[in-house]
Amino acid sequence: MTPEQTAQASRDAVLELGGAYAECPRTLRRARQLGLSGWAFYVAGRGGALGDVRPDTVAAALGFIAPEAVADGWDGARRVLPPVEVAAVHLAECCRWGVEQLGGFPRVERLVELTQRVVLAADASALPLFAAWRAMPVPDDHLGAQAAVLLHLLREHRGGAHLLAVRASGLSPLEAIIAGPEGEAGAVAWGWQPPYPGIGPLLRRRVWAEAVTDRIAASAYAALSQTERIELLGLLDSARKGVRPQGSEPNRRSGPEPDDGARAVLD
Repeated sequence: MTPEQTAQASRDAVLELGGAYAECPRTLRRARQLGLSGWAFYVAGRGGALGDVRPDTVAAALGFIAPEAVADGWDGARRVLPPVEVAAVHLAECCRWGVEQLGGFPRVERLVELTQRVVLAADASALPLFAAWRAMPVPDDHLGAQAAVLLHLLREHRGGAHLLAVRASGLSPLEAIIAGPEGEAGAVAWGWQPPYPGIGPLLRRRVWAEAVTDRIAASAYAALSQTERIELLGLLDSARKGVRPQGSEPNRRSGPEPDDGARAVLD
């Protein structure tokens, strides 16, 4: 099990576990308590780690969301709270979800130990959103909370790696979405407007981008031995199976849930 194979094999679990808190109904209720729409909470919650920057800066870091949709959510949140405060609430919700969903996982301490080593070893070069999130102080030292935050960081690391790989392949973010499993539905979910490009010429570049994503993400997993990488995959799989299903609510204007769209884009 090489680091690159580990990055590929862990993809689905990392994307699912690292983003599950954002789909949790309690997280969405917290957004409404703050006076924010679900979409504003999502955009400012992720991008707010960068600080109070311009919408186009956030759009560049998020990458796969249409700039107009980013500006819509970002400006809507800024009218209520500074983005960094929204990000802090987002992080607190991640911790809360982790305590509830991962706190009872029998091997949560080992999961934290291994994922932490991977996260700390990850090179943040050209990954500003990952770097910003990694620098945020975690408000809860419960093992479940730590596990959830580390999984979220792995997700942001892979997401940033994929954005780099997509651009290196010559694809635009929209083209990468269109060439993915959700196609035009994913484009709608992320706020992109038609007309959309044809899918045929994009597929080969997308396959190349997926391979490069694994290669970039792999460097972090080199911090573990082969035995530890196999162990981590088993822990991720077990944790994924142990998470209780939760209902979700729409938290932006149309299309599938944002994290469903993210899985399509980041696959």
